[in-house]
Amino acid sequence: MSEPAPARKRHSLRAYLEPKTLQMLVLGFSSGIPFLLIGNTLGYWLRDEGISLTLIGFVAWAGMPYSIKFLWAPLIDRINAPFFGQLGLRRSWMALAQIAAGLAFVGMAVVGTANGLWALSVFAVIAGFAAATQDIVIDAWRIESATDNDELGLLSSAYQFGYRVALLATDAVILALAEHTSWRFSYILFGALMAVGLVTTFLASEPLRADIAKDRAPPVYTLRGLSDAIAGPFIAFFKTYGWIALLMLLAISFYRVPDFIMGPMVNPYYHDIGLTKDVVAAVRGSFSFVASLAGIAAGGFCALRFGYIRALILGGILQATAIAAFAVLATTKTDLGVFIAVMIFDSVATSFAGVALVSYMSSLTSLGYTATQYALLASSYAFLGKFLKGFSGQIVEGLSRGSDLMHAYAVFFVGCGLVGIPGLALFVILSRLHGARAPA
Repeated sequence: MSEPAPARKRHSLRAYLEPKTLQMLVLGFSSGIPFLLIGNTLGYWLRDEGISLTLIGFVAWAGMPYSIKFLWAPLIDRINAPFFGQLGLRRSWMALAQIAAGLAFVGMAVVGTANGLWALSVFAVIAGFAAATQDIVIDAWRIESATDNDELGLLSSAYQFGYRVALLATDAVILALAEHTSWRFSYILFGALMAVGLVTTFLASEPLRADIAKDRAPPVYTLRGLSDAIAGPFIAFFKTYGWIALLMLLAISFYRVPDFIMGPMVNPYYHDIGLTKDVVAAVRGSFSFVASLAGIAAGGFCALRFGYIRALILGGILQATAIAAFAVLATTKTDLGVFIAVMIFDSVATSFAGVALVSYMSSLTSLGYTATQYALLASSYAFLGKFLKGFSGQIVEGLSRGSDLMHAYAVFFVGCGLVGIPGLALFVILSRLHGARAPA
């Protein structure tokens, strides 16, 4: 029997060139720009300025809004954003968030570190809230714009590709730029790049399903409407999955903890072992980028072919092993071959795990509560890791008191890899329980 025409179209190259898919790719890029600019890349800037690892770890808490975005997501599910209400429920919040994030990065560049970290940290937190808000609505737009699960997978892949390109730009290109210009100029430039997402927001179409669901819901200014906006998404989620929902949230919470904890220390690690920004940028922009694409493709294929949870289990194993492998660099230091091998392995593993997790979480949401439910899931996956990452610098400096700094880094990265075991074990349990209640 021949494959239905819509399915054949989805699996062809043409599907990736459709306007909706291309818009999703650019919105994924816009979503990815802020992530490292208030995280790992900011840590490199601070280490260049001689800031201690402990303070770098604490500044990483600027990304905490990603972990609590479910708190304001219910309002975003019901009310258009100010100033841009004519764009519709989803696009109005996209536009406002993109402008706020861009201005915050320019603010970070203007204040710098000359007068301490307080002003810089305030702008980083503002950028974090704007970026988290942008993620809420882009995730909702992606899910609500899809006509079926095949298209959702297509849009999720486009999102991941755009997101990875943004990570490449803010993890590699910016290093070369900072090396030959300055960190301040680099942050101004990337703040201006948020305009790419803003233009796409104006060109994109508002998902009809979002407005229909909003119109059917009771007005948010009524007691019933406010209750439905705040409590409805959580009631619907737990009603759908029962007690297994708690296990799902717990598994998601632990899954990316290793990646979050090690994040703030990666760029200071490169700085301390003697790798130049040009070398790191060159490897990230070539080998790591290609490896990331391979990881996205493999993760998406395995999720579709073997199920979400099996893909997550394999991704968890790869992720934990790749993070522990960073310890090797403490011995080899500037050995380029070893550095490239570690970067390739890490890029494949984290991309594979990332696309598997995004696909799994997207499959769990309900129409009418898309933004809030996905924000709940995304907050679950980010909260524990983003809280613990703030102590990463203290851990490394504490370990170095009994030995040298390189040994401390090695122990730290091995420990981060081992932290992945609980999340892996929880998904193994879920794979036994999924049945008809927890998607596999």
